[in-house]
Amino acid sequence: MSLDASAKRQAPIGVFDSGVGGLSILRALQSELPHEDFVYMADSAHAPYGERDIGFVQSRAQAIWHTLRDQHHVKALVVACNTATALAIEQLRAEHPEVAFLGVEPAVKPAATLSRTHRVGVMATPATLGSEKFVHLLGSLDGNTEFVLQPCEGLADAIEQQWLDGNDTPVQALCEKYMSAMGAFGNQAGEIDTLVLGCTHYPFALPLLTKLVGKHVAILETGQPVARHTQQVLAERGLLADSRAGSVKLLATGEAQSLQRAALMWLPSLRAV
Repeated sequence: MSLDASAKRQAPIGVFDSGVGGLSILRALQSELPHEDFVYMADSAHAPYGERDIGFVQSRAQAIWHTLRDQHHVKALVVACNTATALAIEQLRAEHPEVAFLGVEPAVKPAATLSRTHRVGVMATPATLGSEKFVHLLGSLDGNTEFVLQPCEGLADAIEQQWLDGNDTPVQALCEKYMSAMGAFGNQAGEIDTLVLGCTHYPFALPLLTKLVGKHVAILETGQPVARHTQQVLAERGLLADSRAGSVKLLATGEAQSLQRAALMWLPSLRAV
């Protein structure tokens, strides 16, 4: 389906993640782009992505893109998943160069600037930390900052499940385990004073993480920077919607209960259609 320029501006923006985690990005997008419509796809039937191989994640990213393009006519796609960004976004861009694909990446650059102890913790899935994209990102930074990389196997899945059954005990246990493994947090020499959340699910555990690391440790997520970048890219391409009240449509490839619960909590201005 080919859209004229006016219709394309009014077309929705696609957003996808393996589950509820991308809602932390969608919330920031709605705040930055209140006139836009969004179609959010949770690939819950194939979650979690964090322990999957690159071929699987690339296959799912392609399938989601084709669904959102062909059935919902999205004008751009925000890959609101660190693992999918790390493993699949370059393939999407190479195969569809005419499309604006926006991704997320761990905020290690601003963390390095912010840290005073020059010791930064990074929580992420094993797939993100082991990806070529992340390794290149770290390699692009100067050597003044030490990064403590913590693969958090199972944490995204536990957070996802928490929204389904209401049990936060596994999330707390995993957070305590991984924080302990990273070492001391604080603002003294040798301590981690900045923590990067390298998975879009992890902001759901922010109150717990703040309690564990202490109030003097800065915790960085990626929602607002991604939202600002999305606004800039759409403006450059002449794709910003006209002034109106935007809406969001929620979709899931599997069960949608956890997505609905999390959306009602995280998107107070939700106008589901």
